[in-house]
Amino acid sequence: RTRAGAVVKVVREHYLREDIPCGAAACRLCPPRPAGPGPGLETRPSGAASSLCPGPHYLLPDTNLLLHQIDILEDPVIKNVIVLQTVLQEVRNRSAPVYKRIRDVIQNPEKHFYSFTNEHHRETYIEQKQGETSNDRNDRAIRVAVKWYNDHLKKIENEENIQVIFLTNDKTNKEKALEEGITAYTCEEYIKSLIANPDLLDRLACVSDEGKEIESEKIIFPEHIPLSKLQQGIKSGIYLQGTYRASRDNYLEATVWVHGDAEENKEIIIQGLKHLNRAVHEDIVAVELLAKDEWVAPSSVVLQDDAQNEDDIEKEEEKENILKTSVNKDMLRPTGKVVGIIKRNWRPFCGMLSKSQIKEARRHLFTPADRRIPRIRIETRQADMLEGQRIIVAIDGWPRNSRYPNGHFVKNLGSAGDKETETEVLLLEHDVPHQPFSQGVLNFLPKMPWSITEQDMKYREDLRHLCVCSVDPPGCTDIDDALHCREVENGNIEVGVHIADVSHFIRPGNALDEESAKRGTTVYLCEKRIDMVPELLSSNLCSLRSNVDRLAFSCIWEMNHKAEILKTRFTKSIINSKASLTYAEAQMRIDSATMNDDITTSLRGLNKLAKILKKKRIDNGALTLSSPEVRFHMDSETHDPIDLQTKELKETNSMVEEFMLLANVSVAQKIYDEFPEFALLRKHPAPPPSNYDILVKAAKSKAIIPDLFYFFLPFFQNLEIKTDSAKALAESLDKAESPTFPYLNTLLRILTTRCMMQAVYFCSGMDNDFHHYGLASPIYTHFTSPIRRYADIIVHRLLAVAIGADSTYPELLDKHKLADMCKNLNYRHKMAQYAQRASVAFHTQLFFKSKGVVNEDAYVLFVRKNAVVVLIPKYGLEGTVFFEEKGKTTPRLDYNNEVPSLTVEDTTLHVFDKVKVNIMLDASNIQHQKIRMVLVEPKV
Repeated sequence: RTRAGAVVKVVREHYLREDIPCGAAACRLCPPRPAGPGPGLETRPSGAASSLCPGPHYLLPDTNLLLHQIDILEDPVIKNVIVLQTVLQEVRNRSAPVYKRIRDVIQNPEKHFYSFTNEHHRETYIEQKQGETSNDRNDRAIRVAVKWYNDHLKKIENEENIQVIFLTNDKTNKEKALEEGITAYTCEEYIKSLIANPDLLDRLACVSDEGKEIESEKIIFPEHIPLSKLQQGIKSGIYLQGTYRASRDNYLEATVWVHGDAEENKEIIIQGLKHLNRAVHEDIVAVELLAKDEWVAPSSVVLQDDAQNEDDIEKEEEKENILKTSVNKDMLRPTGKVVGIIKRNWRPFCGMLSKSQIKEARRHLFTPADRRIPRIRIETRQADMLEGQRIIVAIDGWPRNSRYPNGHFVKNLGSAGDKETETEVLLLEHDVPHQPFSQGVLNFLPKMPWSITEQDMKYREDLRHLCVCSVDPPGCTDIDDALHCREVENGNIEVGVHIADVSHFIRPGNALDEESAKRGTTVYLCEKRIDMVPELLSSNLCSLRSNVDRLAFSCIWEMNHKAEILKTRFTKSIINSKASLTYAEAQMRIDSATMNDDITTSLRGLNKLAKILKKKRIDNGALTLSSPEVRFHMDSETHDPIDLQTKELKETNSMVEEFMLLANVSVAQKIYDEFPEFALLRKHPAPPPSNYDILVKAAKSKAIIPDLFYFFLPFFQNLEIKTDSAKALAESLDKAESPTFPYLNTLLRILTTRCMMQAVYFCSGMDNDFHHYGLASPIYTHFTSPIRRYADIIVHRLLAVAIGADSTYPELLDKHKLADMCKNLNYRHKMAQYAQRASVAFHTQLFFKSKGVVNEDAYVLFVRKNAVVVLIPKYGLEGTVFFEEKGKTTPRLDYNNEVPSLTVEDTTLHVFDKVKVNIMLDASNIQHQKIRMVLVEPKV
């Protein structure tokens, strides 16, 4: 019926064919198979020998089996599988990741999986009967196809009769199949029959939980409300929908970030096992708010789940009581409980096996590397082999009477602590795409030897005569940017920023473009770089190395000596860099009394202008923040870190940065003027005032010596009055100097960095706040690093269209597509940042492993209820000093949230206090090896 109520007849046509091949290599009855993915089914099916069906056979799984047991089907042992169109379509509707995985398996020539179009084959297509659910109809269609295959294969003149075996875990479906004379097994029955491959049993997903429960039938968790009721409840406002974020520090606490634009109850606290109700980090959940008298405050306690026994529910209750310490009324936050799961966001998790104490046990707990994920119960027969190994496990389900979710073993990655293994874990845990580039992607690279052609020259300016040079960190091979500076006849200065023309090589929509867009960014680990684009481009054809011709995208300004821009132009160009320098080499040239060659003169001109530009920026209210960055010095043979120091920044770092910022702002303005709806820009939102609480409190606390207090008074009045303007903040930070405490200013800047929001990419047509808070710029984008950031490639394409140097394409001018792309880029950038931090942390552990106990000066950054977080300037290292230790008497602790301070027995610690700590590697927990810090001075 239409909206008006009229009846419209809809006719759907469904074509059936007789020429669809069965895929068996030995079959002469069917037409030959068209060239497509995968080689089809083997004449003599190879694969594991089964005690249930010793004869040659093909396997045919149903939908649920494929969805839940994809890990089994991916195993090299399992070959010659028929995947029906009915099954593929259902999988596609129900799980995109599994659909992608099964497509990859079908395309793998070694697996001999064949996709059979049963819905269009005259003899296997069936219509839905009256009163039959579509689910039952699909089950029947699968059985019809199995029967047809068995009859069809009997007609092949072959000495051996090949059988098709139906695999299903659905009880009713299996019974019906057996009644119809079909050989059918559950996945478990078939896998158990593969005598030579007992390890495959570990990869079975435990889907049915009946009969598997060894724990008491005691119900631990409330029931989840079904999805249909949840959706009604969310519509009517009884429940709120949001993303569940588990806490790293306290396994009995989580927050739910509510979706939608409502200002109130954006963030809901969930506390206690029953209220967390089996939600896992990143799940989309439905939450019911508790009555106001049940609201709680975020706890400042650090609690790790280290129970050895699953029946310690009573102990959990004791721990939950620790959370309920008295808090003042202002600290209470909206609190709720999880009533149902809208979407599970489970992925395979890396971690380690915590072997059961019971001898010969098969059931063990797996502890994920990510502390926000609960432990997972798995069954394995190879526990002795897997002890001390990093493994991958997938979750299958979480019944109400089980303290932990159930899962299955997927893959062994290697020994814990081994550098290769740990790097692999780090990349998997941060979802960094790091597999080698596929042949399909590499096919789109230019053929070598490559040279610039007449065609390439068409829309380009030849700038090879200019004295262009690049300045980068030592060892850099992916050189994105180069600079030049010269005086022009009218006495003004011409400055050029030349950026690698990556978009010339990566054309929209091809496999290379799609792969780069998916990766989003290059990830720099301590000893490894995961490239966004293949090495031929990143380190060769796009890298602006010295003394070779390279294609570039140039932004050229004419400025006066006060660094005021008089003219700006953009052009695609050809350059030939005269020198690739490191920051130190460039600095040496600038400072040298004897060098006066073209390159040096150009560098001095750039440096002089950069200083003026920087002063202007800072007068405008741009922030200069601090974050302790560390560099490792590696042993050339073992590749272990032998020294660790904080990075020092030279004037030339700042020089390059100023011109990159200027180019980014100029390009942002240009693409926004041309495409007000489709410009890809970058913004940095101003932090909400409450973010600064910690900074204001820290500075007010007793860490500041009383006779210096007058020094800070204007600073704090300033902060309290003006957290809304970056300029006020920048000026107050500049004034906060203490003659007796020189490091204070750096500490304040480090703490200010913690108060900041994340900068993000966005599409100009989908947002109206463009401001970049940290740079105090009304508009900004990324243009200067297209080798290592995909956002810059899109910006290059937009700019090329704006100046008529390239043609456009539909996706470039589709703001919804651009907004989706920004979402992926923001996610990839965030993950890359976390992966880099994790890599530094791992290398820091390697460093201290060889060092033994080290005694260093440190400063208190944060105060918690039972610990303080300290920063060690020498190593740029942060760590937590705990005052409660297992097996030791806990000292008397008094935490004051207002100051904030923590009194341990009779010693009071404030933020910014200088202390001395012992640093050592604590390897007692091999999975979470950590740097352990103990307070030495003041003695507590």
